[in-house]
Amino acid sequence: MIDKLEMLLALARERHFGRAAEACGVTQPTMSTGIKQLEEILGVMLVQRGSRFLGFTPEGERTLDWARRIVADSRAMRQEINALKHGLTGEIRLAVIPTVLGMVASLTTPFRAKHPDVRFEILSCTSIETLALLENLEVDAGLTYLDNEPIGKVETVPLYRESYRLLTSPDGQFGDRDVVTWKEVGQVPLCLLTPDMQNRRIIDRVLRSVGAEAQPTLSSNSVIVLYTHVKTGRWASVMPAKLADTLGLPDAIRAIPIVEPDVTYRIGLVILPRNPMTPLISALVQTVKEIAPVLDA
Repeated sequence: MIDKLEMLLALARERHFGRAAEACGVTQPTMSTGIKQLEEILGVMLVQRGSRFLGFTPEGERTLDWARRIVADSRAMRQEINALKHGLTGEIRLAVIPTVLGMVASLTTPFRAKHPDVRFEILSCTSIETLALLENLEVDAGLTYLDNEPIGKVETVPLYRESYRLLTSPDGQFGDRDVVTWKEVGQVPLCLLTPDMQNRRIIDRVLRSVGAEAQPTLSSNSVIVLYTHVKTGRWASVMPAKLADTLGLPDAIRAIPIVEPDVTYRIGLVILPRNPMTPLISALVQTVKEIAPVLDA
């Protein structure tokens, strides 16, 4: 039964029978047979079929909700039994929004110091992708914004508050200032993240609130691209203060606090609501709670 529910979850992720079969390590006929057997067990049609995958029936959507719970509980049970036998081992898959990637080592390093047999896989994702991957059990946890856009039915553990800086050269526009207002930032040609990134949506919304508009001369979904351009001293950007500190700006670049209004957003861990938590997630939550007072100081 569990293997058939895993197939259903793979189909929900891939939206294609062939790719779902490949993800499960089975042939497409085996995948199709497994889904049909699940339908026979439940006595309802789960999948809308045609020449290709067309989606799920209402019964299929509800079954998906149960499949996520059952499969998650099954994985948690196996992990807990294994931890009792061998100690804490395995892998934590973590989805992280780009502006927080520079802070991940502050979490993974103290975690590994306590649990050296645990491995990490870190994925760079948008906030929307992070929640989707978490819901479909493709990652174990995420690091994202907690209080800006809806995050659905997840449990949250605050890590730190994100504030913002104008990064520019001393001879750039407003480069000689100790602080700069958001309205003034709207006058600066900036390199910014692309609009699919929540950080960019935050910046756009704050600028609109003061009657200004972003004027990006360069957009990218990579923080590294923005950072390397700012490093030249010929580009300006708006970045979270902690990210700027972590990346290490050269002396020729100033990170100027942005005020009027003072804008902060909480960053934290998001996990699925499971009781009990898996041993790995329980240990991860404990580490977040331990380091949060230091990061948020």
